[in-house]
Amino acid sequence: MASKDAEAREAWACILRMFLSPETHDSFHTACAEIGLPHPGSLKALLQLDAIDPPSMREMAEGLHCDASYITGLVDALEDQGYVERRVSPIDRRVKLVQLTDTGLAARARAVEVMGQPPKGFEALSATDTRNLAKLLAKVADDYPELT
Repeated sequence: MASKDAEAREAWACILRMFLSPETHDSFHTACAEIGLPHPGSLKALLQLDAIDPPSMREMAEGLHCDASYITGLVDALEDQGYVERRVSPIDRRVKLVQLTDTGLAARARAVEVMGQPPKGFEALSATDTRNLAKLLAKVADDYPELT
């Protein structure tokens, strides 16, 4: 009998196979096309934004593990679509905050809807299997932020 760690690794390997598949890659690009963004990097930046507590450009770079110059390009693309506005921080005028707009909230919701389409592999599951898988993955995802 395999250990819990080995079984967890096997389950995670299956999730990675789905996540790294061409089908998932295409889903990200389809979501970008639906909302007018040039590539998944800009979509990932949009998904990172908090409507209540706008991050600084530096915080975005840290959150996405990239250079500040790359964030500038991503925010430019989001701003061109009207999804965000750069605002001066009330605490430090040198800091620019990235505020999500109502249009950005709607675009993000649309992108999540597009990416939320289950991959074709789910067709192999019965309704009971799907329900059980959803319950199990909800437990695993409990510590992660919701996609809204």
